[in-house]
Amino acid sequence: MSIRPITDAEFTQFQRFIFDAAGISMADAKKALVTGRLTKRLAAHQLQSFGDYFKLLSSGDHPDEVQMAIDLLTTNETYFFREIKHFEFLRAQAIEARNQSRPFRVWSAASSSGEEAYSMAMVLEDCMQTTPWDILGTDISTRVLDGARRALYSMERGRHIPTDYLRRYCRKGAGQYEGMLLVNRQLRSKVAFAQVNLNMPLPALGQFDIVFLRNVMIYFNHETKRQVVARVISTLRPGGHFCIGHSESLNDITQAVQMVAPSIYKKPA
Repeated sequence: MSIRPITDAEFTQFQRFIFDAAGISMADAKKALVTGRLTKRLAAHQLQSFGDYFKLLSSGDHPDEVQMAIDLLTTNETYFFREIKHFEFLRAQAIEARNQSRPFRVWSAASSSGEEAYSMAMVLEDCMQTTPWDILGTDISTRVLDGARRALYSMERGRHIPTDYLRRYCRKGAGQYEGMLLVNRQLRSKVAFAQVNLNMPLPALGQFDIVFLRNVMIYFNHETKRQVVARVISTLRPGGHFCIGHSESLNDITQAVQMVAPSIYKKPA
C-alpha cells in the first residue's frame, strides 16, 4: 500500500497539532521531518494519507497514538555537560547552599533523554557533602523519558563527562553493551523523571533553587515563551536562579527575574 505525499494543507494541520499540544512553532521547512517521522505510523494503521492519520489523532479514540505523534515530532538534542558554564554556576550555588537545612532542589525542565539531569546529579553528588538534594527532570515526550530512566548511553554521548566523574558515577558496558555507559544506581536514585507539558498549567512540583530551561524557547512564538517562562519562574524560590540557552534571551519576555550573567537570571529574594 503506497502512502501519498503530504500536502501543504495536511502539513498545516500537523503544524497546528504540535503547536496546540506542545506550544512548538514548526517552520515550513520541517515538512520533510514530519513526513520522515510519521510515515511508519501511517503504515502501522494502514492509512494512505497524512490527512487520514490526522483524523485518527483528532478522533479522541487513540490517546496513546497522540502521545506517540508528539514524541516523534518533538526534537530532542542534548548531551552531557552541554554549555559547561551553567554547570560551573550550579556547582558554585550548591557549595554556597551546603549549610542549609532543607534539600537543595534543581529542575531540568526540558530534560529530553536525561543527560542534563544526570550532569546536574554528578555535580551535586560531588560537592554537596551531607546536604540533601534532589533533581527533577521533565519532558513532554514519554519516549525520551523512558530512555532517561534507563540511563544507558553511548560512550560517544558521554565524551564531555569529566574523566573523574566518568570513573566515579558511570559503569562501562561490556559484551552486548560494549561502547555504552550506564549511570550508576546511587546517582539514578536521586533523579526523578516525570512527564510535564510546559504549555499547560504545571502540576504541583514544589519550589526549586535552580531551574534549567535551555535551548527550548527557540521553538516557541513570543506569546508561548511568555506563558512558559511565567509558569517556570513561579516554581523558583525567592533568590533562585533560572538558566536558559546561551543563544536565547528573556528580552521582552519577563521582568520577574534579573540577569546576573549571560543566560543566567535571578528571582528577587
